[in-house]
Amino acid sequence: AWALKQTGFPLQSCNLYIAGNVPLGSGLSSSAAIEVATALALLDVSGSALDKTKVALLCQRAENEFVGARCGIMDQFIASSGKEEHAILLDCRSLEGRFIHIPSDVALVVCNSMVKHEIALNVNEYNKRRAECEEAVRLLKTALAAIQALRDVSVEELQGHKKLLPEIIYKRARHVVTEDQRTLLVASAFEKGDLSPVAKWMAEAHNSMRDDYEASCRELDILVEIASLQKGVLGVRMTGGGFGGCTINLVKQKFVPRFIQSVEEEYFKRTGLRSQILSMKAADGAGFAK
Repeated sequence: AWALKQTGFPLQSCNLYIAGNVPLGSGLSSSAAIEVATALALLDVSGSALDKTKVALLCQRAENEFVGARCGIMDQFIASSGKEEHAILLDCRSLEGRFIHIPSDVALVVCNSMVKHEIALNVNEYNKRRAECEEAVRLLKTALAAIQALRDVSVEELQGHKKLLPEIIYKRARHVVTEDQRTLLVASAFEKGDLSPVAKWMAEAHNSMRDDYEASCRELDILVEIASLQKGVLGVRMTGGGFGGCTINLVKQKFVPRFIQSVEEEYFKRTGLRSQILSMKAADGAGFAK
């Protein structure tokens, strides 16, 4: 409501009834879900409308400036513009998204570590990581004047100018630069219909989040270890902002029941915690019930 009013939309007073089944504090973007749904409801009540990308940008502004979490646009974009049975390869600079089909025999299985992810409590760590990445850009600009963000830096360029960066800044930058590369590789694998290399890239992604970005935790690492050993798993890594929350697992549909049972049992043995495990499909973004 604040962001809409800041942009000049005349809002009418109303009562909102909110219900949801996205686990709170789990790193599954429940904040983006409620932001986008609320924005659409307020616009509709007030007789206004906005295209989905502008809605996502307004919701990001609310989180950046009102809440104080310096998040990117990904969560709000997918909440507003998602497409059933597809992932989105999103260019966060141009805001152009390419839909990537997810095969019908592949389930998205989310394993909740039950370690609470509270962005309001972890906002300082989250913002600190972003500031460290921005510092990397500032230092690299002395040698690579044309760059605007770490996305403009290749792995080779980063390695070649490693001496410009303090160790911790270099690690943060290495995570981002290599993660961009892995994202493009995984998107290409899905488009080609060959998912055999995806497990390796997702494992590297988790290791990078754990070691270079330092945003994982013991429980997430254990979940990844357990899931990686299960039959029918095509890839596993932590998901969300980190410091708790969930892992995302690509699992062949026919192995999902056994996967859930095995992970639940082993995780409880190793941690004493009972993981909440959800098998799901990619769905359309926010809209109005027909």
